[in-house]
Amino acid sequence: MTTITAGIDVGTGAVKAVLMRVQDGNTEWLSRSTLRIRQRDPIELARLCFDQVLEDAKIGEKQVNYVATTGEGESVPFHTGHFYSMTTHARGAIYLDPEARAALDVGALHGRAISMDERGKVLKYKMTSQCASGSGQFLENIARYLGIAQDEIGGLSKQADNPEVVSSICAVLAETDVINMVSRGISPQNIVKGIHLSMASRLVKLLKSIDASTGVVLATGGLALDAGLVDALNEETGNMKGMSARIRAHADSPFAGALGAALWGAYRYDRLVERGEIARAA
Repeated sequence: MTTITAGIDVGTGAVKAVLMRVQDGNTEWLSRSTLRIRQRDPIELARLCFDQVLEDAKIGEKQVNYVATTGEGESVPFHTGHFYSMTTHARGAIYLDPEARAALDVGALHGRAISMDERGKVLKYKMTSQCASGSGQFLENIARYLGIAQDEIGGLSKQADNPEVVSSICAVLAETDVINMVSRGISPQNIVKGIHLSMASRLVKLLKSIDASTGVVLATGGLALDAGLVDALNEETGNMKGMSARIRAHADSPFAGALGAALWGAYRYDRLVERGEIARAA
């Protein structure tokens, strides 16, 4: 039996969509798409992302058995079902890295630590407050102020030799700290690495609070591919008492939420068919 599912993750900074085929217990990625929101309507972007993955996979919309949304995607008019972000990031993390027993979702507005079992079932989770200076939007604002591209941040952070840590929890006050650093002649490399360490300190505390102190943690979300942040996270786990977790990222980590939604969608669809609540599409 073959099930084709779509997963659509409507975040605060971007919309991601994936299309997957599940056949006899084997999963296959068919296509993926991502669009930055940039003051555009995220619900309209969800449609565009969905159309793009269908076109790339050369599959008609009627061939999709289940459209699963996550994040802020509950209002997407064509969705079949909706799943909480902590659930989808946990399932997506396990798929991408079967050794992971925790996920660290670092998004545009907040960070979230999630512990799960080998099936992707959420055991515990905790998230930062929305105003904390530990988010992707804060880092993007600082990069803009420093005149550097966001994809340069990780490389610059790795070049730091004397990082200046930002101490403010409030993002507005933290940005003021950065302005003062620039006026004192602190290099962009040391400013960015200091921001990474500040963010990492808060995120590692989240991991510790949910007992994810050992084993593999997969970084997910928009900042998962920021190599400087991942390095800072591992520095913090090495420095914090009682922490020995290893944080790593996968090339597809930003799609973890959409991926998890698609996988849970396939599972739910198959259960509905088994219970006779719906007929399996031909």
